[in-house]
Amino acid sequence: MNRRSAVPRTVEWVSEAPDGLVPGRLRMIDQTRLPDELAFVETADLDTVWTAIRRLQVRGAPAIGIAAAMGVAAAVQHSRAGDGTALLAEVQRAADRLATARPTAVNLFWALERMRRTAAQHAAEPPDVLQRILVREAIAIRDEDAAMCRAIGEHGATLLHAGDTVLTHCNAGGLATAEFGTALAPLYVAAQQGKPVRVIADETRPLLQGARLTCWELMQAGIEVTLICDSAAAQVMQEGRIDCVMVGADRIAANGDAANKIGTYAVAVLARAHDIPFYVLAPTSTVDPQMANGAGIPIEQRGSEEITAGFGRRTAPAGAAVYAPAFDVTPAALITAIICEKGIARPDYRASLAAFLRA
Repeated sequence: MNRRSAVPRTVEWVSEAPDGLVPGRLRMIDQTRLPDELAFVETADLDTVWTAIRRLQVRGAPAIGIAAAMGVAAAVQHSRAGDGTALLAEVQRAADRLATARPTAVNLFWALERMRRTAAQHAAEPPDVLQRILVREAIAIRDEDAAMCRAIGEHGATLLHAGDTVLTHCNAGGLATAEFGTALAPLYVAAQQGKPVRVIADETRPLLQGARLTCWELMQAGIEVTLICDSAAAQVMQEGRIDCVMVGADRIAANGDAANKIGTYAVAVLARAHDIPFYVLAPTSTVDPQMANGAGIPIEQRGSEEITAGFGRRTAPAGAAVYAPAFDVTPAALITAIICEKGIARPDYRASLAAFLRA
């Protein structure tokens, strides 16, 4: 079972140059076109990358970070800067622009800061050398994320048994990352290990990432998946159909509070009521040690049309008042364990997560 044989990479750097670096561009699966069509956004334009992140053509915290890093490298590759210091200033401007695309996913800011730091460390190099260094750094971010995803999958798979049924919310699979995903990675690894599991996927309103994306990629990989509407989660738990819940995260506070797609908190409350383990899976780059708890996590507000006229069809009266947070925060007290590439963290999360960050 190798999902890369079924689904192309979500974000990658493509180049016809002899060194595979400059000139080049990033190519992203346009996730707004799924499941009907597998289409791509291919660009070296900074504004196009910003739009792709903002409009969720590329989404999922790790994938956003990769796209942003490659977007910075693409934006400065044709610079006429006379020296590395001048090119560094252009890197800073490109990173500042991309940082405004979405406010919640900490991986975006982590990746942009890494690109800024790389440019600063090599500002003494000639511009053409620095441009190639930046591309290599962006590719390294992608490759490291792929390795992190597999490690998360291997740790998470130890929590699964053959025949288990896992409930998921939103999409934290290969489409949200460099490769295996976070919340879905244990499913792929378990399948490779010969202990297949089943999945029940919440549709994840209002943009249906579970229905459009999770179902699509799991079906491509041959993993058994059943789709339910969000409001059916309590019923399937009550019927004894769920062995555990696995979700991703866009930001995890130092105390273990975790921000994820809106509706995740409700699933966590239901899981606790039915005595079902609730797991959060994310790389350590998603942990924000400067954020003491979830109360400080900025929550992105989306446009009202995503609820009143989702996918172009009006489903609410014109002028209806709308509140549309894209994320909610699940308190650490409801989380059974947080699985990252370095292992499985359990309460007290302030101590266990800090230990992983120090490792």
